[in-house]
Amino acid sequence: KTIRFWDFKNNKQLQILNGHKDCVSSIEFSPFNGGRYLCSGSFDKTIRLWDVETSKSLHVFKGHKDRIWCVDVSQLQSNNKDDNNKMNSIGVIGGNGYTICSGSWDKTIRIWDIETTKQLNVLKRHKSYVSSVKYGSNELLNTILSGSYDNTVRLWDIRSCQQIQMFDGHTEYVNAVEYSQFMTKNIIGNSNVICSGSFDNTICFWDIRLNRDTLFIIRGNKEEDYGIMSLKFKKKDNDINLCYSSVKGPIHIWG
Repeated sequence: KTIRFWDFKNNKQLQILNGHKDCVSSIEFSPFNGGRYLCSGSFDKTIRLWDVETSKSLHVFKGHKDRIWCVDVSQLQSNNKDDNNKMNSIGVIGGNGYTICSGSWDKTIRIWDIETTKQLNVLKRHKSYVSSVKYGSNELLNTILSGSYDNTVRLWDIRSCQQIQMFDGHTEYVNAVEYSQFMTKNIIGNSNVICSGSFDNTICFWDIRLNRDTLFIIRGNKEEDYGIMSLKFKKKDNDINLCYSSVKGPIHIWG
């Protein structure tokens, strides 16, 4: 029920955020203001926004009907030309167009406005628990990617609140989704490749514009992994590594 900060150099606990009434399932730092704000999702069916500097809970977002499994914070900013407030000092934190999205066992994805603290939209096409949600960036900044226990990966348009595409190649629960940093050769522009990790012990890569079968599949070690739990890309210079964690514990890095 707690969120804890640690100084891993000195092996010391720095601070504790208390407020949730049940397990904390997901945390994400804000991509603005140097990560000063933290968003958390919990099995208590709420999302909380925290000020890390003061250790205070700024707002509790309520609306989900069941446990919250995942949250993400957008990189969107207001396009209002009159908004010269770069320090985000209005509203709860001066959201200026930033939003939170959350996925729940109630099978929905909900989008919340940080500045007004209001629920904006509900996305309802998944048939089971929503296990992973991610905002897009750059030319895909108006999209959300989601994975679910219905074995599907779905891409959504935030503006229309409509599902754009569904990818259903997995044979077990989808635990993690990511926008990759790769591009297929016949498409010019920002990355149009996504990937997803599943209990079926595979990581599938998909081209969201071609809407075809999987581009590539990484298969985990059946005895050592027993399923993919989480994914993360790391880019250094011109190299891109994919890190993934597995059900049985090992963490793998692919070059």
